[in-house]
Amino acid sequence: MDSEFWIAELTDDDVPAVVSLCRAALDLPEDAAEAAEIVHRLRGTGGPATRRTAGFLALAPAEEKAWSEGAGEEVAATSNRVIGVVLGSVSHRDPSIGHIDLIAVDRRERRRGVARALVSRVEGALAGLGASDVVIAGNPPVYAWPGIDVRYTPAICAAMALGFEEDQPAWNMTADLETLGDTEADEARLAGRGVVVRGATPADGPALTDLAESNFGRQWAAEITDSTGCHVAVRDGSILGFAAYGSRPNWFGPMGTAPAAQGLGIGSVLLKRCLADQKKAGLTSVQIGWVGPMPFYSQVVGARVERVFFLYRKQL
Repeated sequence: MDSEFWIAELTDDDVPAVVSLCRAALDLPEDAAEAAEIVHRLRGTGGPATRRTAGFLALAPAEEKAWSEGAGEEVAATSNRVIGVVLGSVSHRDPSIGHIDLIAVDRRERRRGVARALVSRVEGALAGLGASDVVIAGNPPVYAWPGIDVRYTPAICAAMALGFEEDQPAWNMTADLETLGDTEADEARLAGRGVVVRGATPADGPALTDLAESNFGRQWAAEITDSTGCHVAVRDGSILGFAAYGSRPNWFGPMGTAPAAQGLGIGSVLLKRCLADQKKAGLTSVQIGWVGPMPFYSQVVGARVERVFFLYRKQL
C-alpha cells in the first residue's frame, strides 16, 4: 500500500465510479462520451460468457464533510475516491496472451506511479490466468480500441517506460452518412443472379454463426450476436454474406462474404444498407473499427482513415 494511494480489486459496485472516472480521464471527447458503454462491455455485460477478466482500482483517501447530529455541526469524514482503473482479459484466440483492455488515471494524479502500479497488478493477475505475454491491444469481440490512439501521447510514453515494445499499427475509418447512394440498381443486378439481400432475422442465427466461424473466426460470430442490426445476402437458402452494426452505438462491423461469392458486389450493398439504417437512427457518421480492406471502404462509401493506433507487446 502506497502512502498516498493503494490498489484494490474491482467489483461490480465500483463500476459507476469507474464510468465517472473514464468520462473525465479519457482525453479524447469521442472516447469520454462512450465511457459507460466501454466499461460495461469490458466488464462482461456483452460478449462471450466465458470471457476471463481482471480489473483493479487505484484508490486514494478523500475528505468529505458530514453532519453530526450529536455535535450539531459538520465534521470531517474520510472516504475513498477512484483515481485510476485497469481492465484486462485473456485472449479468446490464444490463452497464453493477456490483454490490457483499458487503463485510465485521473489527470490530477498522473506522474505519481499510479499507472505503473495498476499495470503491475493486472500483469500479475493475467499471469495467474496462464498468460506468458501481455499486449496493449483489443481482444475481439469485446474491445474498446485496437490499441493506443496515436494522439494519447502520455499513454504511449507510459507503455514504452513500462517495457512494452511496439507490435503493429491498426486504424479505424470514418464514413460520413450524408452522401450515401441507394442500392436499388445493385440489388436488382444481384437478384438477376439469384441473390436476395434483406435484413437478418432470428432464424438466420445458426447459419450466420456457421458462416462467420467457418470463414472468419468465433470472434466475428460473437460480434454479430452482440450487434443491433444485420443484413444478409442469400441464394437458394444459403447465406453468402453478412454485414452488422451497433456492437458499439456508432460503429459498423463486422462484415464478410463467403469466399465462393466474393466478386459479385455483395459487400458494397450490405455495407450501404447498414449505413442507411444507422443514418435513419440519427447518426451523421460511423466508425468502421479495426479496418482490414481500406481501399474497399474508401471506394464504396468514401471512408477515410481518421484514428490510428499503436499496439504493444511485452513478455511476462
